[in-house]
Amino acid sequence: MTWYEKIGHQLFEPDREQTPGEIIVFRLFELFVLGYTIYYVWKWGFYTELRNIEVVLPLGIANYFDVSLLFSNNLTLINAGVITALIIPAYMRRGPKWIYMVILILFHLQYVIRFSQGEIPHSQNLIGMSVFAFAIGTIFFPGKKELPRFVMGAVIFFIGLGYTSAFFAKLIGTGINWADGRHLWLWISEKGIDILSRDGAYSPNLLQQLALGSTAAATMILLIGWLTELIGFTMWWNRIRPYTTTLLIGMHFGITLTMNIRFDAFVLQLIIVGYPWYMIADHLVEQVPKPLQLRI
Repeated sequence: MTWYEKIGHQLFEPDREQTPGEIIVFRLFELFVLGYTIYYVWKWGFYTELRNIEVVLPLGIANYFDVSLLFSNNLTLINAGVITALIIPAYMRRGPKWIYMVILILFHLQYVIRFSQGEIPHSQNLIGMSVFAFAIGTIFFPGKKELPRFVMGAVIFFIGLGYTSAFFAKLIGTGINWADGRHLWLWISEKGIDILSRDGAYSPNLLQQLALGSTAAATMILLIGWLTELIGFTMWWNRIRPYTTTLLIGMHFGITLTMNIRFDAFVLQLIIVGYPWYMIADHLVEQVPKPLQLRI
């Protein structure tokens, strides 16, 4: 067995029997992804209708046509409504297999309409990647066992790849000096200005005070986070996954405490996919009377 086949077995676990708990966790994860999808498309739609400003930086398919044509006449809200309507049959497994692909395209369109106007965040990326996994899975792996295994395995693969890639992106873009604590001073100050302009007051917390008072402490904080990104790919292995997930969640809490940047959807998604919740779900199912188990 080659190395990539071994990784594939770790991600997709083709030899493990499917259990009711696995199906329950998968459907809850799907509900989580679709819930955030609805939240984002309406949020972006209302923002665009209220702000209605010009394209600052074209993203994705916005490089091929002028998305400013969709800035008015409630078109973004109509798009959000269509996505919401399609999500219902998609979750119920009604309609054509490519319905998730339509949701993905419209979701991407809503994203580029909103963020071609500026201020590109990271916090929605994992939700978009999950929708992509559902779009591919429902077309090519529609089986009752194959779909959950593909979607969860693909999501875990790209999460691990994304974090490790982030480490190398920083290394290539800035060099080994990226972890210089003075960079953290700059980022803390920049976010402090944002908070001050928004709230009229800003006071650094204890961790920020520690970082601002010592170059060594600030460097250590950055270095720990940077090295945590490096080992993101170890999520691909079942036994290591919970530990890597815990470190990544801790890293995000550190980012929030030092730079006031929140990744709520990231953290929640890590919690759902990074731990073997299906084992707990299976244990709970075993407590259910046998006749009711057949309906799960």
